[in-house]
Amino acid sequence: MNNVSLHRPWLEFDLGQEMQVLSWAVHRPGFVTANRIVWREIRDADLTKDLDAHEWLRAELAARNAEDAVAFLTSRDVRSFTHAVATAGATEAQAVATVGLGNAERVGHRTAPEGEQWGTINIALRLNRRLTDVALIEAMSIAVQARTAAVMDLDLPLAPGRATGTGTDCLAVAALPGQTRYAGLHTDIGEAAGRAVYFAVLDGARQWLATRGEVFDATS
Repeated sequence: MNNVSLHRPWLEFDLGQEMQVLSWAVHRPGFVTANRIVWREIRDADLTKDLDAHEWLRAELAARNAEDAVAFLTSRDVRSFTHAVATAGATEAQAVATVGLGNAERVGHRTAPEGEQWGTINIALRLNRRLTDVALIEAMSIAVQARTAAVMDLDLPLAPGRATGTGTDCLAVAALPGQTRYAGLHTDIGEAAGRAVYFAVLDGARQWLATRGEVFDATS
């Protein structure tokens, strides 16, 4: 795990080389080329309604000389990050995640979080395979599915039903460009990607729940 470094409030995932990255991250979203994915921790109290999070993060990245990175913004303590590696056939998938569920949601519903307690799930997934843009999109869908499965297996109750994620989750998938066209559940890529993300998120979710005691009831 020597390609993951922690210098709070920063967490950095070194991809080892320039790779294509697909994400909806706060900084450098969409299809981009990058050699690292970073997290910047921010306190809940700093997330005011008048804060321009994009500009604030851009300034923080510039001060760190990291404007080239794909960057997440999180209120989760970055020291809580989790890491999982899975292999299937020729594929190795490495997932790094920070998991908070303070603003957990069930898909298809919107439940305002209590007070100012925000949380989020930020996941970075690195694959050792060369993928087309279409396959990278499919790998993203597998990673999102794995995130959802892990949160549902935590069985966190909300008024509309079991939580499936949070209102501010974000995910980035990195791979080298190439000709592999498929990355679904029937492929080595889909199997390894899904397993790595699932266990990274489940581990992080269990850690988050443990810090809040055994009882969490958001159904009332």
